[in-house]
Amino acid sequence: MKHFISFIVLMVFWLAFLPEGAHAYPFDGYEYSGIRRLKRLELIMAEKIPGPRLLPGAALNLSSIALPSDIKELNLSDTGPLVDLRLQQKIEALFPNRDESYSLAILDISPGRPVRLALRQADRRFAVGSVGKLAIAAGLFNELQRLFPDTVEKRHELLKNRMVVAGPWIETDHHDIPVFLPDTGAFASRPAKQGDRFSLYEWADHMISASANSAASTLWKELILMRHFGKLYPPSREEEDVFFSTFPKQQLSFLAAAVVNEPLLAIGISREEFHLGSFFTSQGKKKISGEGDSFASPFGLLKYLVAMEQGRIIDPWSSLEIKRLMYTTAKRIRYASSPSLSKAAVYFKSGSLYRCKPEPGFTCKKYMGNQENIMNSVVIVEQSDSRIYMVTLMSNVLKKNSALDHQTLATEIEALMKTQP
Repeated sequence: MKHFISFIVLMVFWLAFLPEGAHAYPFDGYEYSGIRRLKRLELIMAEKIPGPRLLPGAALNLSSIALPSDIKELNLSDTGPLVDLRLQQKIEALFPNRDESYSLAILDISPGRPVRLALRQADRRFAVGSVGKLAIAAGLFNELQRLFPDTVEKRHELLKNRMVVAGPWIETDHHDIPVFLPDTGAFASRPAKQGDRFSLYEWADHMISASANSAASTLWKELILMRHFGKLYPPSREEEDVFFSTFPKQQLSFLAAAVVNEPLLAIGISREEFHLGSFFTSQGKKKISGEGDSFASPFGLLKYLVAMEQGRIIDPWSSLEIKRLMYTTAKRIRYASSPSLSKAAVYFKSGSLYRCKPEPGFTCKKYMGNQENIMNSVVIVEQSDSRIYMVTLMSNVLKKNSALDHQTLATEIEALMKTQP
């Protein structure tokens, strides 16, 4: 019994977690997307029902989200000419008294200014946590393009109208998702449960905005079905069950890896810079064995953001939809919660991952692992004075919830980015 207890204590607890309340996609996007929770947000903004009002930077409408037009030629393959020495020195000055693990990449793409880049250990790899869900987002739009290469309208129709019923793949997940029924006005914030019905758009929204592991595994499963069944997608529930129970396991693992990692390779992100290896739920991992660890570097994540802004994640329409899914409209957390960003439009994905080992006098807590304690922030900031910059920040500060440090760094970095080159 003693050895069994020791084994349990030594087990690794991998948790990718995003606190309740951080939602994305423009608040007026219900008619376009069919994401039902947006209807509630729209009613709140119209003061027809009670609820928290949006921050100034979170109230952009659908048509206001756009891809910049002046960075099409930006190439990160040779960063030397882009590094701004003054900005680099100021960024380095933020870190002497912080944990050595802090690694980041910052890129200023403000219109009318020279592009400025600063890097700190930007090639260092970390467990990617929930930021890895951005790879599933790219995979979703890649498979839609494969199904309908010549028509965006059919891709949009499938996203909006294809309803997917939650099954065993969602188990287990503690993340709350917003569930709103426009016909009745009923609203609940709770984990997904088997039998829930959401569109592909809604599953993608739950995955990015609420960071639901249940949504990530469900959507990843759908990508595999899209790739396998092709024009015959969607299969019936019976056909789906037969496929997953009879398809060779090794080939299934290869297929799962391909649908989420091929789009990254296609935009010039190497496996060493960003790779998604395993599902986000225990049942997903049980059904499909992973292909290596999931990890990323700040520079790899910066390349993702640049490709999105350039319209190169599949195509401009797909890149814009991913950007809309990242647009933070409700409660802001971690890096995005800095008061200095309240008037800014923020496109954000955060993630954390921690694990604990036995240590006298230490009690394992959320975001405070003593063996590993990853916290990652990926953000594009569009300020009201037309400044635009990207930050990819990754850290591994043991025994400490780094959310406040990420927020503080956001404030300090915002102050530096105001300075003229």
